[in-house]
Amino acid sequence: MFIQTEQTPNPATLKFLPGRTVLPEGTIDIRNAEEAECSPLASRLFLVDEVVGVFFGNDFVTITKSEDVDWTVLKPVILGVLMEHFVSGQPVIAEAAEMGRVHADHGENGEDAEIIEQIKELLDTRVRPAVAMDGGDIVYRGFQNGIVMLQMQGACQGCPSSTATLKMGIENMLRHYIPEVVEVRAV
Repeated sequence: MFIQTEQTPNPATLKFLPGRTVLPEGTIDIRNAEEAECSPLASRLFLVDEVVGVFFGNDFVTITKSEDVDWTVLKPVILGVLMEHFVSGQPVIAEAAEMGRVHADHGENGEDAEIIEQIKELLDTRVRPAVAMDGGDIVYRGFQNGIVMLQMQGACQGCPSSTATLKMGIENMLRHYIPEVVEVRAV
C-alpha cells in the first residue's frame, strides 16, 4: 500500500491520501480523543500524543499536529497507523456511529430562504472543492442580517491563511454574486 502526503497551507497540518475511499460521503472533523470514539482509525491516531486533530474527507485524511513536534518525526508514525488500519480492513467509522450520523441541513425558511440556497450552492460548487484540495472543509452555519457564518474544518482550522481565504476569497465571491451578503465570519 502506498500513501501519498501533501502539504497544506497550514504548517501544522498534513494531508494523507491512501489511494482509496476514506468516507463515501461528507466529512468528519474530530478534535480530541473523546470525539474519536466513533472511529477506530481516529481512536488509533489520537493514541499518538502529538496528534491534535483528525479530519476525514472522501479520499483523504488530514492530520493536525501539536506545535512541539516536527513532521519529520511524526509523519512516519502516522503513515504506519494509516497503513495498518487500511490493511486490516476495519471501517473508518464504526457501523453504529455511521447509522447515528446526523447531517445538519440548516434549511432556514422565511424571507432569506432563496439567498441561503444561493449561498450554499456557491459554497458547494466553488469553495468546498477548492478547500478540500488543501485538506479542509468549510461548513455553512447560518445567515443573519447580511452576515454569513462559516465553520472552518480540517487544514482550514487554525491555518494562517484562513482569514485571507475567508475575507478576500469567499466573502468577495459571495458579495459579487449575492448582493445581500455584506460580510462572512468564521464561527
